[in-house]
Amino acid sequence: MRKILLPLLIVAATLLISGQLFYLQIVDDSYIKKSENNALKIVYEYPERGYIYDRNSKLLVANQPSYDIMVTPNDMKNIDTLELCNLLNIDTVYFNKRIKKAKVYSWRAPSVFLPSLTKKEFAAFQEKIRRFKGFNIVKRSLRDYQVDVAANVFGYITQAGEATIQKDHYYKSGDLIGRQGVEETYEKILRGVKGVKYLQRDRFGRIIGPFKEGVYDTISEEGKDITLTLDIDLQKYGEALMFEKRGGIVAIEPKTGEILALITAPSYDPSLLVGRKRSENYQALQNDSLGLPLFDRGLLAEYPPGSPFKILTGLIGLQEGVIDENTTFVCHHGFSYGRGAFMKCHDSGANNLNSGIYKSCNTYFGNTFRLTIDKYPKPAFGVDAWSGHLKSFGLGNFLGYDLPPGRKGLIPTTEYYQRWYPNGGWRSSTIISNSIGQGEILMTPIQLANMMATVANHGYYYTPHIIKNIKGAKIDSKFTTKHVTTIDEKYFQPVIDGLYDVFNKGTAQSLQVKDIEICGKTGTAENFKKINGVNTQLTDHSIFVAFAPRNDPKIAIAVFVENGYWGARWAGPIATLMIEKYINGTISRTALENKMLTQGLKREYEKVISGEPFRINEPVYIP
Repeated sequence: MRKILLPLLIVAATLLISGQLFYLQIVDDSYIKKSENNALKIVYEYPERGYIYDRNSKLLVANQPSYDIMVTPNDMKNIDTLELCNLLNIDTVYFNKRIKKAKVYSWRAPSVFLPSLTKKEFAAFQEKIRRFKGFNIVKRSLRDYQVDVAANVFGYITQAGEATIQKDHYYKSGDLIGRQGVEETYEKILRGVKGVKYLQRDRFGRIIGPFKEGVYDTISEEGKDITLTLDIDLQKYGEALMFEKRGGIVAIEPKTGEILALITAPSYDPSLLVGRKRSENYQALQNDSLGLPLFDRGLLAEYPPGSPFKILTGLIGLQEGVIDENTTFVCHHGFSYGRGAFMKCHDSGANNLNSGIYKSCNTYFGNTFRLTIDKYPKPAFGVDAWSGHLKSFGLGNFLGYDLPPGRKGLIPTTEYYQRWYPNGGWRSSTIISNSIGQGEILMTPIQLANMMATVANHGYYYTPHIIKNIKGAKIDSKFTTKHVTTIDEKYFQPVIDGLYDVFNKGTAQSLQVKDIEICGKTGTAENFKKINGVNTQLTDHSIFVAFAPRNDPKIAIAVFVENGYWGARWAGPIATLMIEKYINGTISRTALENKMLTQGLKREYEKVISGEPFRINEPVYIP
């Protein structure tokens, strides 16, 4: 037995190795298709990226042809460097740098040498390409923007970086990928699938035909077109109204959660991030540390919500049973909530829920908040109940919309206050500023807009989203799933009545629009920023939230204007003009429109540099 064991092992090993070689060489050819194999040349065919349309089928983003020069270091032979540099209008420093980078990437796989050739450069190089062995041209598609707005919504496309290439083997050097906006969210849908051809070489490196008669070749698939929920006319109008202003605007269709406008100011022309100057332009935008044009204030800016938060304070008070619509509190130009503690108010006299809303009485909502927290045996229990209601509106968390950037905002909980007061001692009066949207609360414009959509719907919302339709596919079902708040439907009507009276006899009387019943709330929020390491109070933010029409809401909107003094000064006019534009299609208040289109807050923003004093309100929270 021992005599035949060794021969048997040798025979078995031989058969195993032979079988493996047969499989690799005859059955499985994948090893030879790798780009590092010198016997093959891989050629990619890049498909057109999907088009982007707005909700009314207006073309927003198309494609334009672009040509990249690729280089394969191993194929370079007898290159006249000087002639090539003169032909392409580059210097030898650039040439050497790109060749060095190409060799690091791969000696045998092509990588980008010079991207985005102009038509003139392409024609000149194409004529003499045979002189430059190892260099070839790849045709790609660059974005062709049909509008000069909504850059924050679209995002941009750029070359895939090394980290992306290592993580996702679909991408090769020079491949384009979507970044930010819908270009990133819907990258796999928009990009399509590139085609691949395997060409076989002889021992001299010459192409002798398709590998395996093209059995492994694939045809490219064009990217799918997508339709956005965006109303591009409303978007363009909103961006124009933010002339020389900073802030964010979000408009939502309440019944569906579709985003009608998503505006950040200042913004930029999306075409700046196309072509060879993309990197240079991107750097310039990134270096604007004051305007922050790349910072999407509609999704990322976290602000104290100010008086619009009183809407939620009232709703929670009704749900918790500590007030009803007839509950009355008397205001003496403020609210005394402890020894020496007084929260000033511009109002005086007795207020019920309705007048408390349209007069924006701090005393009314301070009392409501205190009763809500003190209803429970411990402040911790009260805060947990309060924050639970707020979270049912999607606050204090990501809403789940289909755009890459986002911030949670802040809804403080018991755990939050226990970290700040580890020895206890905090109570409702300690955190009373939360009642009027100051204190620790932070919200983004999209959260505020979604809050108003929820109120317009009497207690439910759909996750805000920018996608309306994908050609040949369905949108994510989460965008058609209803979210119901913890507030009973019956409590919304008295609050809506108060918001309607804000325009009839309250803080927004001057902003009425003929034949449109608007429900809204003005707001002013204190504004602090560190300047040279010192926490400095700047001019207050101007805030306005609204929905319209009252009985069949078609639009909910939130407007933040940084350093805008008070709600009815800048944010209110912008919001009501956008509502009028969307519902009526025309503007009746042309003088107000002209003011918003031509006047801004440039001088206010320059105070950070000039040293001119900021306008600081008295500690009376103007609504």
